[in-house]
Amino acid sequence: MSKLTLPLLDNSLYPQVWQQQTFISPQDFLLAMLTGRITPDAQTFTKQLLTNDVYIEWVNTTVFGRYLHRQFTAYSQQTEDSFNTDMPAIFRQELTRHAQYLPLEQILFFAGDLPKSVRQTKLLTTTVNPATVIANAKKMMEKKTTNGSEMIVNEIKITGKQVLGFPIRHNKRTSERLRNEVLILDFQDLRLVNERTIEDIKKSNIESMLIETMLLRSYELR
Repeated sequence: MSKLTLPLLDNSLYPQVWQQQTFISPQDFLLAMLTGRITPDAQTFTKQLLTNDVYIEWVNTTVFGRYLHRQFTAYSQQTEDSFNTDMPAIFRQELTRHAQYLPLEQILFFAGDLPKSVRQTKLLTTTVNPATVIANAKKMMEKKTTNGSEMIVNEIKITGKQVLGFPIRHNKRTSERLRNEVLILDFQDLRLVNERTIEDIKKSNIESMLIETMLLRSYELR
């Protein structure tokens, strides 16, 4: 059975009017948040997603909830459980059977350094909420024991037709609803195409403390 391709969410979200400014793309929207032109607000963006017909179609066609995501992540990371050694592959095979292709040109975000294992495992948890990725990047920076002043935000553009993924359905009554996550389940190539240092940060808008360097990395996924 051939797999379906999810509709392009960004077409229904942009142009985006936010705090009396208009943004034509998710990249512009994220950059405005990072530079302090507008204030990041994950909750308001999530409310907008939950009234968006395309996003509702995304989450209503998925079998992948947050609980299942946690279990899959735990199985995927196990290294010493010899009794259940086949479970990660079995679990992944079943999820892949239900997965869909992500639409070309869709922009996704993730926080922090790209884990070295991603290109081998072909697994990466992302979000469609630009304010959420900023909050996640800030938390990661705070947890670092060294180089704690560097904050890293990443954006991914889907450029291949066979990138498999899962919108993750979150409980609307908990803080998880602000995650707005998409799990990348399989792809052929993940390429860094640009890296820039964000200047002139208005730190009050990101509740900043000691952010000395903010990096924005752009990837293409095919």
